[in-house]
Amino acid sequence: MQGNGARQTGTGTGTGSGSETGIEANVREILLGIGEDPEREGLVGTPGRVARAYKELTAGYHDDPVALVNGAVFTVDYDEMVVVRDVDFYSLCEHHLLPFYGHAHVAYLPKGRVIGLSKIPRIIEMFARRLQVQERMTVQIADLLEELVDPAGVAVVVEGIHLCSVMRGVRKENSRMVTSAMRGVFRDDEKTRAEFLGLVHGGSAL
Repeated sequence: MQGNGARQTGTGTGTGSGSETGIEANVREILLGIGEDPEREGLVGTPGRVARAYKELTAGYHDDPVALVNGAVFTVDYDEMVVVRDVDFYSLCEHHLLPFYGHAHVAYLPKGRVIGLSKIPRIIEMFARRLQVQERMTVQIADLLEELVDPAGVAVVVEGIHLCSVMRGVRKENSRMVTSAMRGVFRDDEKTRAEFLGLVHGGSAL
């Protein structure tokens, strides 16, 4: 399991807290490069704050999927769709190191095994807290859930707003990106896929 979780990252393994000093030095160089004075009152603590922030924002590199799930996969006589929708996520685009954020919707069709409810948001969080592209993150979530539960199918839809195209470049503030990954019956059966998409986009009956 741990080997597969590492292979799925596709983005390296991070370097741990020992890199904070290096990050501080580089942030100082960035401040100098844009014409700022890193010794002025408002900026003197900024390199350290940025280093600590990046440690938190990239904590997913150091998460072990086995420890994260902590045995919370259970045998249950249930074979209907399980959907967890509107899970908030925040990530960093690996191209510009700017945030992208939004919601993830996840479903699976059990074959007698279910995963603890809190574990799906934790899986999303683990992959979001890395330098990412949304397409890869979507696939990683689907692949790990499929590996953990061995269901009849998995479906993931991620909707994201990317600040790299909102506050710079094309500056299209109302644009959002939608990605999906379908596995098993969600890929092969149009009715099952449509039921999932209807639950995600059709509003709640509660």
